[in-house]
Amino acid sequence: MGSDHYFTAAPASPENLRTIRVTLAGRELELTTAGGVFSPDRLDAGTSVLLANMPPVPPGGNLLDLGSGWGPITLSMALAAPHAKVWAVDVNERALDLVRRNAASLGLTNVNASLPEDVPADVTFRTIRSNPPIRVGKNVLHDLLEKWVPRLDERSDAWLVVQRNLGADSLQRWIGSTFHPGFTVYRTATSKGYRVLKVRKHGTPPTEPIAIA
Repeated sequence: MGSDHYFTAAPASPENLRTIRVTLAGRELELTTAGGVFSPDRLDAGTSVLLANMPPVPPGGNLLDLGSGWGPITLSMALAAPHAKVWAVDVNERALDLVRRNAASLGLTNVNASLPEDVPADVTFRTIRSNPPIRVGKNVLHDLLEKWVPRLDERSDAWLVVQRNLGADSLQRWIGSTFHPGFTVYRTATSKGYRVLKVRKHGTPPTEPIAIA
């Protein structure tokens, strides 16, 4: 990959298209990936943990996959909620091309793969699902979350998966302090070294606290 990273806007490395088999939304699928994107050879462990530990997606409205890569979260949501509009947002243009290619191969017409700046400012989301790009660095990650988490609809949730050894607990504390009041963050699952975090945007009047068993 040379100097390319999965968060490179226009990877210079060879595309090297390949086909992988994955199970998403209960279906076994053949999808296309490529070099220069995140986890091109398999469904990565973090995304797998997130998909296994989040609730069903809302059946309609705008849904966001933040940092989509080649699209496993996007495609899962689009398959599960055909009447929703799923936004796949990434800075990597090759990744967005793969999302479009995979959505087309599955006959999905409810996917919009977009650069961050191409998402209209007035669009809000009934849910955000994300395996965020931790390796971009803390400052960039924080800027990313500060931009997108407030765009949740009232009484809606963001679900994030973060590796414990890469700062999941400190990120949970940061979210709790940065978005207070108006938001609450919970750890809802721990699996294979990953934490799943739920960020709830309260409404007006505020929603009641959620009891975690």
